[in-house]
Amino acid sequence: MMHPIAARLFVFLQRLLPKYLLTQIVYRMARIRHVGYKNFLIRRFVGLYNIDVEELAHPVPDGFPTLNAFFTRALSPDARAIDDDANAVVSPVDGTVSAAGRIERGKLFQAKGLDYSLADLLATDIADADRFAGGSFTTIYLAPYNYHRVHAPLTGKLVSATYVPGSLYSVNDATVRQLRDLFVRNERLVCQFDCPSGPFVLIFVGAMNVGTINTIWTGDIQPKKQGVVESIDINRISAPPATERADTIGWFNMGSTVILLAPPGGADFSALTSGETVRMGQRIGSASAT
Repeated sequence: MMHPIAARLFVFLQRLLPKYLLTQIVYRMARIRHVGYKNFLIRRFVGLYNIDVEELAHPVPDGFPTLNAFFTRALSPDARAIDDDANAVVSPVDGTVSAAGRIERGKLFQAKGLDYSLADLLATDIADADRFAGGSFTTIYLAPYNYHRVHAPLTGKLVSATYVPGSLYSVNDATVRQLRDLFVRNERLVCQFDCPSGPFVLIFVGAMNVGTINTIWTGDIQPKKQGVVESIDINRISAPPATERADTIGWFNMGSTVILLAPPGGADFSALTSGETVRMGQRIGSASAT
């Protein structure tokens, strides 16, 4: 954990940095196809973070045309065990639990002494927020070295997708503990699902050096520094918006965060603890019986 003084300095520097410019530079560099360049970076990344290449669907580095292709790498089909209980909510990602608990008084816990508004997070009408008041949430952080794909925690159907423009602060532990309303400040994609157990929300949160969020329905969504909340017309999506539990639904281009929301009685994430490591497919909660 970063020392508090260093963490405050890190957040202060982020306020000064041209976050969108840096993110665009990383975006372009990570997509360079020069074989020697991308192979060098991939090998360095694997060595630095001790990536388990045996679980990947493609050989390293030759199976990846760019560094970004490696960041968004697919796993081999048997790399993760999916909990076989039909009422299990499975982790959509590999990552670290930042927070989990009840949505109380319309607020979600961010870190000690910090919380943020459910209504501001969803950035839609009050009725949407009211459906999840008193429900459960969990926030899971994906470090740059984590597997970056996002999977469906439950079987369900996409009913709405809303892009919320915002900033691109880092979402690492130091920033989460220091910057109030971090997840409300940053850009995000809010995906609402109808599941057999009721409504469910999965939120992709963008971050510095991430920017681009991709889903199987929307393709790449480029960050917008300014603009209005945009409701994506899912009726124009050619692929059916239904997903089975553990299906791939999208990915980040580097590390970031996902937030899951369930209404009262819809799911329970109380067994999760801050700092806990989770892997895609493992049980992180229980949905109401179908």
